[in-house]
Amino acid sequence: MNKIKWGIIGTGKIAHTFAEALRGTEDVQLCAVASRTLEKARKFADEFGFEKAYGSYSELAEDGDIDVVYIATPMASHYSDAMLCIRNGRNVLCEKSLALNTAQTEEILAFAKEKDVFFMEAMWMKCRPVFLKVLEWIRAGKIGEPKFIKADFSNYIPYDKNDRLFRPDCGGGALLDLGVYPLTFADAIFGTPDEIISNAQLSGGVDVNNSIILRYNDGRFVSADNGFQLQLSNNALVSGTDGFITMGNWFHCTSEATLFNSEAETVEEFICEPEINGYEYEIREVHDCLRKGLKESPLVPHDDTVRVMKLMDECRRQWGMTFPQEEA
Repeated sequence: MNKIKWGIIGTGKIAHTFAEALRGTEDVQLCAVASRTLEKARKFADEFGFEKAYGSYSELAEDGDIDVVYIATPMASHYSDAMLCIRNGRNVLCEKSLALNTAQTEEILAFAKEKDVFFMEAMWMKCRPVFLKVLEWIRAGKIGEPKFIKADFSNYIPYDKNDRLFRPDCGGGALLDLGVYPLTFADAIFGTPDEIISNAQLSGGVDVNNSIILRYNDGRFVSADNGFQLQLSNNALVSGTDGFITMGNWFHCTSEATLFNSEAETVEEFICEPEINGYEYEIREVHDCLRKGLKESPLVPHDDTVRVMKLMDECRRQWGMTFPQEEA
């Protein structure tokens, strides 16, 4: 593959951000975009330079010229959109959270395996150099044995009943939109916890704030606060027996991390500003996987996606929060 031919399903905010990164990546061919209306698709195509515009998702999924499809629709649509693309033999990069629950997630991934297509959750944090550097420090024993993680993701977002974030039918709520980042971060370092202790403030059928503690029988634990009603600095800290690591504000997309010793003295700083907007790293990971013939990414493997979804299922179970699509 000289250039990778991309298609995008969905033309909302995240699709615009991703398309900006695609447009700035040299080995990309902007093949097609689909929206629920042809007018929206054409407007998006004209803005970014896509060759084709479709007024339905099925038309794009059936386009054999496309090497990989990026799914940028609301959470509740991911399952049907992903299954549509896989059914038509398309490779897929699907926005997080991958689905509404573990059952949907496992069905998507099993279908991708059956159809022998590449599939990856678009967890861009796990492809960014700063995140990979933090894992490198930890695995090299730079902070000794890691014992505690604190990671928050909470933004003040004015309530809007029409916004997908506050709509149960769209898979709204802070957990699947924001909490997935601290939980993914914790899972990458500590793995599956022995106990989950969580609570949430529910409003209109979704969690607008939540607090999650992951406890491990050997004494390790994780603390994460997420929500739409408080503005936090959204940083992260990993503390170990011989030091600690901090990741700057907005840890999931920060450009810097700092390594400290047990005396709180700076040992090393790592700074990596994005070349475009940060999404270029997951684009490159997809390209690398496709060129190697891989069906899943070593940076964002399927098992990791499933483990994190199970954590979120358990949190929602504790809160008594279900989505309309899950109700009999």
